[in-house]
Amino acid sequence: MRYAVLGTGIVGRTVAARLAALGHEVAVGTRDPEATLARTEPDHFGNVPFSEWLADHGQIRLESFADAAAWGEAVVNATQGAASLQTLEAAGAANLADKVLIDISNPLDFSQGVPPSLNPVNTDSLGEQLQRAFPEAKVVKTLNTMNCAIMMDPSLVAGEHNVFVSGDDDGAKKAVTELLVSIGWPQHAVLDLGGIETARGTEMLLPVWLRLYGAFGHSDFNFHIQVAGSSR
Repeated sequence: MRYAVLGTGIVGRTVAARLAALGHEVAVGTRDPEATLARTEPDHFGNVPFSEWLADHGQIRLESFADAAAWGEAVVNATQGAASLQTLEAAGAANLADKVLIDISNPLDFSQGVPPSLNPVNTDSLGEQLQRAFPEAKVVKTLNTMNCAIMMDPSLVAGEHNVFVSGDDDGAKKAVTELLVSIGWPQHAVLDLGGIETARGTEMLLPVWLRLYGAFGHSDFNFHIQVAGSSR
């Protein structure tokens, strides 16, 4: 399978590396490949320059957003939520049409400082905005309720914990669930919440997640949904 992973930050890198390790062909998309490769300083999170990371992952290619999306059979949005619509516009609606668009972003709004708020929230979600903006894409919201290391290696959290999927296309959700299982998520841990409007709920877990991060002092945790009479 050919995956286009949009975003060169730590989330995009972690997802791209795991997909490549699973045997998929992977292209990482960025706005300006030459500018991305020209950076020589660590980013503001302390991650090594992308060119250095890419040299250690020779099987992964770097392309523009549009070229990556055109090449990929499925697309992963691993950009910051505030930039997601703009990024996907640059990728091109025609390059997203009829493809599964895995959205792992969150609509964090830092305009009023830290901790961030959500925009949109309550009556809309970023997942829904992406589906409306690109109606021919098959948007599936998933993996946005945990850190990127756990996304790609659920064994980092001991015991039972869950990942959610939201989307209007049942075939797309089935394909994403199969991918999640191949990554290491047990089938029973993948909870299908329903249509893309249910992304409102998972995005609204982020304020809780941020406060847990503050309480624990780290992000090595995830949510577990315990249903009476079952292990879920």
